[in-house]
Amino acid sequence: MSATVETNVRPDYDDELQKIADYVLGYRINSSEAWDTARNCLMDTLGCGLLALRFPECTKHLGPLVEGTRVPNGARVPGTSFRLDPVKAAWDIGAIIRWLDYNDTWLAAEWGHPSDNLGGILAVADHLSQKKLAEGGQPLSMRDVLEAMIMAHEIQGVLALDNSFNRVGLDHVVLVKVATTAVTAKMMGANREQLLSALSHAWVDGQSLRTYRHAPNAGSRKSWAAGDATSRGVRLADIAMRGEMGIPGALTAPQWGFYDVLFSQTNKDLALKPESARRFSFQRDFGSYVMEHILFKISFPAEFHAQTACEAAVTLHPQVNDRLGDISRIVLTTHDSAIRIISKSGALANPADRDHCLQYMTAVPLAFGDLVAEHYEDDFHASHPIIDQLRDRMEVVEDENYSRDYHDPEKRSIANAIQVFFNDGSATDKVAVEYPIGHRRRREESIRELEKKFRRNLATRFPHGRSDEIFELCKAPARLEAYPVNKFMDLLMI
Repeated sequence: MSATVETNVRPDYDDELQKIADYVLGYRINSSEAWDTARNCLMDTLGCGLLALRFPECTKHLGPLVEGTRVPNGARVPGTSFRLDPVKAAWDIGAIIRWLDYNDTWLAAEWGHPSDNLGGILAVADHLSQKKLAEGGQPLSMRDVLEAMIMAHEIQGVLALDNSFNRVGLDHVVLVKVATTAVTAKMMGANREQLLSALSHAWVDGQSLRTYRHAPNAGSRKSWAAGDATSRGVRLADIAMRGEMGIPGALTAPQWGFYDVLFSQTNKDLALKPESARRFSFQRDFGSYVMEHILFKISFPAEFHAQTACEAAVTLHPQVNDRLGDISRIVLTTHDSAIRIISKSGALANPADRDHCLQYMTAVPLAFGDLVAEHYEDDFHASHPIIDQLRDRMEVVEDENYSRDYHDPEKRSIANAIQVFFNDGSATDKVAVEYPIGHRRRREESIRELEKKFRRNLATRFPHGRSDEIFELCKAPARLEAYPVNKFMDLLMI
């Protein structure tokens, strides 16, 4: 019996890594729509983070790992007084951004929230700006932050278009880690070799399982998982900048690479698939497509596949409010992704479990006419048994046209419809909503509401004068882009 001898010829970096590195280092963003959307995304993402600071389950995670730690040129966490090393600051910023499930969304073969990357981007930009000033240099500008946001959105979103990580049990935050690694390494001054090294380590890293997003294990880790990922991206970029060698075949190495280990569900599946079918598919080249088409959560802090269901429920509320006890059944028509991700029955254990339950997120606005973050809390749920009574009466069915339009790149609808039937045989009309208010097809309408949302969220943390100052700065494109990052972060501190 002969032994297998491995060939020790070091390969070139995987093409996929080179594609990302060359985009980050060489692409120039010329889309005015992308720049403008990034500015609105910045407002919305910061506002979501500020609102989350009202919830102790979130804030208990924030601050230095060792109390009293002082960090020279420490990165600031918006809405707090913390000055932290960039890795922990990225964790904290990423956690508050994601906590309420209220920031932007990208829906494709893989789902995710590209603005999660702002945790790493802001932390690194603030630290570098203060360090440069201390050394007599010039700080980064907010244009640098917006550029990094556009590129991080693009990396995460384009990888998600055709590649379903959830189908092999991996969580989408792997793409947050990869995108943050790429753009923060560039901000740190990485050359091509350093950037490739950083990216290779992001793929070789252990990846998060989706366990914490699904029944019966859904829990609050899903609220800080992206913070953890963006933080890890900063750390890996820093490691590469210190000269750490890369792993060129991180994706494609036979048996040991990402594709063979993690991108095929079973050994049988691996054996049956040709090598080309196990590699990432790129539907389009990297540019600024994702930022231009990003989905905003405007009206409801709810998992995005339920946004149109919530909107339909609010519409029906006046018709059912006085007849909740007379409802015999509620037919909720939806698309395949919503059924797979957030349709669930049985007891819901915690707020994170509830905001990943399509039936819960529909029942609340049907009964109360709105859905806000407080509606997920234990006290609210325990006080209103009508929610579970309505859930028990719900029938969730798939409309194949809804599923088809969800995957259609020209439509990307997120349709839901609700019809309520009563014991006396009467029924409401079937209320269908194809595109949520944060969709690109409703962009003009949504930006007006996004600005109102940002003002409300600013008011939860800052006095009126400061809120106005921050809002007016973010509303002025040229002024914001030229604004030094360190001064911008000054405005966000308490």
